[in-house]
Amino acid sequence: MKTILIVEDIELNIELLIQILEDDYKLLIAKDGVQGVAMAQQNNPDLILMDISLPEIDGYEATRTIRKTCQFIPIIGLSAHAMNSDIDKALAAGCNDYLIKPVDENLLMKKLKEYLG
Repeated sequence: MKTILIVEDIELNIELLIQILEDDYKLLIAKDGVQGVAMAQQNNPDLILMDISLPEIDGYEATRTIRKTCQFIPIIGLSAHAMNSDIDKALAAGCNDYLIKPVDENLLMKKLKEYLG
């Protein structure tokens, strides 16, 4: 079973992602950017769902830090910000992809299939 690290600070969003993903994936949860970086480095997940607006360090900084040691883990940025500049900033930080919140379940599953096979 593939492992997904969810880096998200809002409980409702965590619960929604768990509901969508728990049957098909092993899930790890980090509630801020610092915890997300540590868990990514310790657990080497198959994919990371990275909220962009996080306490401690934001998703951009967390992604850049993870990329220093884990270059090949797919990272999908998650944010309510839908401007092209926000998407570009996430991709420049090292995200492979970007989904706008609220997350569309079908699109999320399509992306996971794309990155995880």
